[in-house]
Amino acid sequence: MTENTSTGISRRALLGAFAATALTAAPTFSQAAGFLRGAGDIRRIRMYSGRTGERLDMVYWIEGDYIKDALAEINHFMRDWRTDQVKPIDTRTIDIMAASHNLLDTNDPYMMLSGYRSPQTNAKLRSRSRGVAKNSLHMKGQAADLRLSSRSVSQVFRAATACNAGGVGKYSRSNFVHMDCGVVRTWGG
Repeated sequence: MTENTSTGISRRALLGAFAATALTAAPTFSQAAGFLRGAGDIRRIRMYSGRTGERLDMVYWIEGDYIKDALAEINHFMRDWRTDQVKPIDTRTIDIMAASHNLLDTNDPYMMLSGYRSPQTNAKLRSRSRGVAKNSLHMKGQAADLRLSSRSVSQVFRAATACNAGGVGKYSRSNFVHMDCGVVRTWGG
């Protein structure tokens, strides 16, 4: 690799600057799956839970087909850890999570704070916080609250927003991003 000494900018510095701005300039698509096409025709999700200590590194889609056993493992991983109840997680939410992760260009797993929530858990959390929706998509298996140790909340928020495929909430004070497969919208600060 050669350095460009005539401008004083190295190729490495130029590539670094491009990488830093590429996320904000990323094109948007109507569905997160658009970001996953052409990537070897596989979709993968990496997460861990600080609550249960469990880890997940799972290929869940190959060449146009979701893998039933992989989805079952994802559903179990994203269960309501307070009640141990499992609900099928909407594959659109998993795709948004995976596409956002791909845009962030990291192998670090998400830390999942909340996936599925039972109505009882949601009511309990709602009684403690104004930020919990009465009809939360978490109760339908259509949302996840995530953080990524190697990226800022703003970077994760921008990646999820770039997917243009659902709701994205930025919770800077609590250090997480909400992703869901509901109506396309953003909130938070």
